[in-house]
Amino acid sequence: MPKVVITHAVEDIDRWLEGKAQRAATIEAAGGSDVTDYVAQDGSTNVAITADVHVIEFLTSVASAPPPQVQAQMESHGVVPPLTIYVES
Repeated sequence: MPKVVITHAVEDIDRWLEGKAQRAATIEAAGGSDVTDYVAQDGSTNVAITADVHVIEFLTSVASAPPPQVQAQMESHGVVPPLTIYVES
């Protein structure tokens, strides 16, 4: 099962971190597990998420064209597109 890294900016780090449980549940529903959040140490608002993913195509489709409920969640967490997805090779 490959590991995926998703990077993007957020409007506010604390606001984004408050959504950790909801974000992990959404990624797990898209076939991910072992979801971990990372915050850039340079003081920027850049973040990363890693997860082990069973079906890469499903997760990437949800991230690139989120359904309305996922889009609303991203907006409430202050996600700033674009999302960049890296897949372990």
